[in-house]
Amino acid sequence: MNEGKFQHKKSLGQHFLTSDVVPRWMCDAGSVAAGDLVFEIGPGSGVLTKEILARGAKVIALEADQRAIEILQVEFAEQIASGNLLLHHGDARQLNLTDLGLKNGQYKVISNIPYYLSGHLFRTLLESDCQPTNLVFLVQKEVAERIAKDPKESLLSLSVKVFGNPKYIKTVSRGHFTPSPAIDSAIILVSSISQQNFADLEKPLFFNLIHLGFAARRKQLLGNLSGQYFRTELINIFSTLGLPLDVRAEDLTLDKWLTLAKSISIHRQSTGPS
Repeated sequence: MNEGKFQHKKSLGQHFLTSDVVPRWMCDAGSVAAGDLVFEIGPGSGVLTKEILARGAKVIALEADQRAIEILQVEFAEQIASGNLLLHHGDARQLNLTDLGLKNGQYKVISNIPYYLSGHLFRTLLESDCQPTNLVFLVQKEVAERIAKDPKESLLSLSVKVFGNPKYIKTVSRGHFTPSPAIDSAIILVSSISQQNFADLEKPLFFNLIHLGFAARRKQLLGNLSGQYFRTELINIFSTLGLPLDVRAEDLTLDKWLTLAKSISIHRQSTGPS
C-alpha cells in the first residue's frame, strides 16, 4: 500500500512505516506465529499488518482514519474475505476490547501507535480484565527508555512493570517513517502479562499509593505519603521494611512498592492527615 494515497493527519499523530524491516523486528519481538490472534491499533498504511498476516496470524485491527480503512479494504480484500483480517473503524481512546472479540490471555498486541496515545494505551491494555499475553509497541524512544532502561522508577515504569516484564528491543530511527517524526522511536516488548500482583492486593490502593509517592518527585516518599496516611504509622512500616526515612519514590523497586502497599493496606487509616 502506498501511504502517499492520502495525506497524513497531524491530529491523529500519523507517521507511516515505510520500512519492511521494522515490522519484522516487531513481529520477532512478539514471537508472532501461525495461529496467533494479533490486535493491531492504527494499521494505517498496512505495512505492519502485511507482515503479521504473512506469519500466519489472524489480525483484528482498529483504525481511526476512514480513508485508511477504505484503502486497506482493497489492499487486503482476500484476507478480509477469508476472515484472517477483521477491520474496525474506531477511536483507540474509546477502546472496548471485548466488543472487538478479544478474550483475556488469548491475543497479542503488535502496534505502531501515535506518541500522544502511548500512556493511555499502556494503561488500557495492561490494566484491563481482557489482557494480551504480550504487547509490542513502537513508541517514542524516550518513553521506551523510561519504562525499560532507566534505573530510576517512574509512574509509567511501575504501571507497566506491575503487569508484565518490559524489555527495550531496538531503536528505530526517524528515517523509517513518513512523514519523518522529530525524534527517534523504539520497539518495546511487555511479556508475561498478568494480574498476579493483585491476587492479594487491591489495585486502586496500589495505584493511589504510587500517584501519591510521585506527586512531588523531589520530596521524600514519607512526606508525600503523609498527606493521606498517618506519619507515625508510615514510620513504623518503613522501619519494619528496612526503608530509609529519606528514600524517594523513584528509588523503590516494584517489589518494594508492592510490599509497602500490602503493609499499608493492613494499617491504613480512614482519617485524614496526621
